[in-house]
Amino acid sequence: MTLDPRALPRLLAGVGEHPMSSLTAHLEIHGPLRELSGEQILSAVETSGLRGRGGASFPTARKMRAVAGRRGSKFVVANGTEGEPISKKDRVLLREVPHLVLDGVAMAARAVGASRALLAVSAADQRGAAALSRALEERRDRAVEIVRTPERYLAGQETALVDLLNGGPGLPGFGVRPFERGVEGRPTLVQNVETFAHIGLIARHGGQWFRALGTPGDPGSALMTVGGGVSAPGVYEIAHGMGLAELLDHVGAEPGAAVLIGGYFGTWVPANAVSQLRLAGDELRGFGASLGAGVLMVLPRSACPVAEAARVSEYFEAQSAGQCGPCVNGLAAMAFTVGAVAAGTAGRGDLGDLERWTRELPGRGACAHPDGASRFLASAIRVFAEEFHDHARHGACERCSGAPVLPTPLPMPMAA
Repeated sequence: MTLDPRALPRLLAGVGEHPMSSLTAHLEIHGPLRELSGEQILSAVETSGLRGRGGASFPTARKMRAVAGRRGSKFVVANGTEGEPISKKDRVLLREVPHLVLDGVAMAARAVGASRALLAVSAADQRGAAALSRALEERRDRAVEIVRTPERYLAGQETALVDLLNGGPGLPGFGVRPFERGVEGRPTLVQNVETFAHIGLIARHGGQWFRALGTPGDPGSALMTVGGGVSAPGVYEIAHGMGLAELLDHVGAEPGAAVLIGGYFGTWVPANAVSQLRLAGDELRGFGASLGAGVLMVLPRSACPVAEAARVSEYFEAQSAGQCGPCVNGLAAMAFTVGAVAAGTAGRGDLGDLERWTRELPGRGACAHPDGASRFLASAIRVFAEEFHDHARHGACERCSGAPVLPTPLPMPMAA
């Protein structure tokens, strides 16, 4: 659903009203693609100011031009793995508007000069893979191959995905730049599926049309997965720059609740700061936050923030790639200690150690996993300082035994 009343629906146009996975319905809603040259596509994306929707928010046109400027055969990789446990936006796109994603893949491949494309989908998302298979059959497109990936938190990290596609274990690489050496050692463009869906619209309507919504620094619309203590959870399409309080009011959020912005690598926002923030990158960065994977989770009053932080920290430890000391030792120490704080068995200096580790770990790992885990825990300790100190002194509270709000799924094996 689009929340900006000035805007026509974009990515989610027609969803819920038509069988959108069909090519006929897709063309009725969006119309055919224009015949554009590779340079025209690149220029349109450049004008649009589109940034990647997978979490890093890197300028899309810069990535595309980096690949386009390389010689030889190239690949395009659409990342639909959605390893973030509380994100559902990519799943919605793959299941409901697969043709829009494939339009963007086709346009991006033309722009960078790639003859092959891979579409990575989590092994857990059977419906998304089926919708994509039907869409490819309708288009008679044999240039795109669907690849199933394990449901792991790091599986969607760009270099980990490339490693997996090359037959490796799917571990993040360091010093590896896919635009130089990606799939099969070829220059490779890796983008989130939402980014490709936006490209499918920009190729139709142009870069200036895209900028009609949003802010100068963050133009366009974005998909947000909203959950937790709200009466209407789901995936929403918003204009960048929308007030956080406005969105929370629209979804029926519990009043006076703290909010996690950006997913598990995100930042907690206290209730008293909600009215001050707009959902735009420059404003969120000033608060130390970002939209990340496009997730908002409202912590209900019935949930214990310390217990939630302990569970997610344990999940971070379990999801480590095991390639460096900060992950193997640092995350283990943090998970054990925050668990002790939650249970009331921590020593006198343990809470201080936690705060120190969240400052020391970032920037020292082989990938960004320790950085994100530290950011999540540091903001939890800051926003819920009173609850952390109470647990350190008195032990578990009544809310600790409640059902978890933030899911911590076990890794799933690859589908046969």
